[in-house]
Amino acid sequence: MARGVLTAMLATLLSAGAMAQPSQLNLRKGVTDISSQVYDLHMTIFYICVVIGILVFGAMFIALIFHRKSRGVKPANFHESVKVEVAWTVVPFLILIAIAIPAANTLIAMEDTSKADVTVLVTGSQWKWHYKYMENDVEFYSVLATQPEQIRNKFNKGENYLLEVDKPLVIPTDKKVRFLVTSDDVIHSWWVPDFAVKKDANPGFINEAWTRVNEPGIYRGQCAELCGKDHGFMPVVVVAKAPAEYDAWIAEQETIQRKAKEEEQKLLAMNMDMTELMELGSKVYQSSCAACHMPNGEGLPGVFPGLKGSAIAIGDMTKHIDVVVHGVSGTAMQSFGKQLSLKELAAVITYERNAWGNNTGDTVQAKDVNAVLTGK
Repeated sequence: MARGVLTAMLATLLSAGAMAQPSQLNLRKGVTDISSQVYDLHMTIFYICVVIGILVFGAMFIALIFHRKSRGVKPANFHESVKVEVAWTVVPFLILIAIAIPAANTLIAMEDTSKADVTVLVTGSQWKWHYKYMENDVEFYSVLATQPEQIRNKFNKGENYLLEVDKPLVIPTDKKVRFLVTSDDVIHSWWVPDFAVKKDANPGFINEAWTRVNEPGIYRGQCAELCGKDHGFMPVVVVAKAPAEYDAWIAEQETIQRKAKEEEQKLLAMNMDMTELMELGSKVYQSSCAACHMPNGEGLPGVFPGLKGSAIAIGDMTKHIDVVVHGVSGTAMQSFGKQLSLKELAAVITYERNAWGNNTGDTVQAKDVNAVLTGK
């Protein structure tokens, strides 16, 4: 009976291993020269360890089987043998040297961020990534796009569950791309396995990494540093395009963002009515605020404060705008001044001041938000 159970378990494990993708059982080879070097180094060291294991355990089992006391074998006496002492000192030293040389070369190559063609500032925020192209007037936030219903098990999980975003980072192929990695709040870690890039994002510091992608495609990763309650909802998606397609994308994004800024300037001279503000504010609140303050505005007692009937939401309007725009230092309340447009900020603050029975009757306009943003 026990033997049959063990046989069945072994068969299950073997079949699972046979069906598993290579990347589920080993490192990915990746799509960059550096990732290939890392993979080759990993495999070289792995095989060295396998050979060492075979020799050590082989010698041990030979001694146990053929030199045991029951066969009348007497143990050899080589206490303080100079030859043995030299052997087990020199051999490991030579093995370490053989490993250290290629490892040092790979590490040096990984840290060489000079002569980059494109530089991207990567900033981690709870819980999203902000990308700014240093040579172009393009920047945006990249936010999880997985449906909340999938997370709550109301819908079936998608193919890229928790690894999909609304706006992926776009980079060119065959170009050296340098990443400047930092954080707005806590420690995050920007990780894309196919690039062999994993850099901590530390507040107040900038760490550097780089990649040169050989093949166009979509490459996924995630935050690899425990950064708070939504750590698991902070994916990284990178789209590598051919240089001509990348240049066209950059030009398109610069046009879109320039027009958006022009539209925001027009908003400063306009007033939106309560209905428009509440409708847009509800959508913005659900996507950006409800995760902490809850859809009903009651928050999580002892963790995240509620907005229903709170002193902020029904008190001084300028202070309310300041909290949303600049955040609250030392708390999980992040700043939304760069994440949302003036129109979205005005709408969500209006919504918070009039939803769940707050009913202040206040309407916040784009010019009110801009006054707090600019200090004018």
